[in-house]
Amino acid sequence: MKPPLKQRNDHRRSREYLTPTEVDRLIIAAKRLGRHGHRDATMILLAYRHGLRVSELVALRREQVDLRQGLLHVRRRKHGLPSTQPLRGPEIRALRQLWRDYPATPYVFVSERKAPLTDSTFRKLVARAGEAANLGMPIHPHMLRHSTGFKLANDGQDTRAIQHYLGHKNIQYTTHYTQLAADRFNDFWDD
Repeated sequence: MKPPLKQRNDHRRSREYLTPTEVDRLIIAAKRLGRHGHRDATMILLAYRHGLRVSELVALRREQVDLRQGLLHVRRRKHGLPSTQPLRGPEIRALRQLWRDYPATPYVFVSERKAPLTDSTFRKLVARAGEAANLGMPIHPHMLRHSTGFKLANDGQDTRAIQHYLGHKNIQYTTHYTQLAADRFNDFWDD
């Protein structure tokens, strides 16, 4: 007997990204769940702000973070282009607090046993936070990366800049976000 086919994403949810307001709700929900709410909320914040894949997020090492200069050195997976990105105030404050809570570990995000978190753990915490945030659809971590691209495209950022920010080698992957950007239709009618 064959296992049941996985339901297509478009049958499970109407879109594969979150709005900035929904991301904020997800972060707030994560902060309130469990003993490691601050760590979990910080993971979601960084994944969203930097368009990180789950594997890039859980592999993030302290040596990639320069809090003094406010820089994050992103090593992309899937043959993506590495980049150095600015860290803003909310991220720096969240990371400083995290390092006070979890001192002297080589990885940014660790378990109680000081081991790096697994992909599976992050997927579960995002799903749980999505339920708690009551967003009306099942949430998965890659939606945060899509949300980054969608937000940057809606903010009018250059497609080539978005490509480099997300580490896409091929711009075809980036144009997906500009196709989603609703703002591109704003000047169609002058009512």
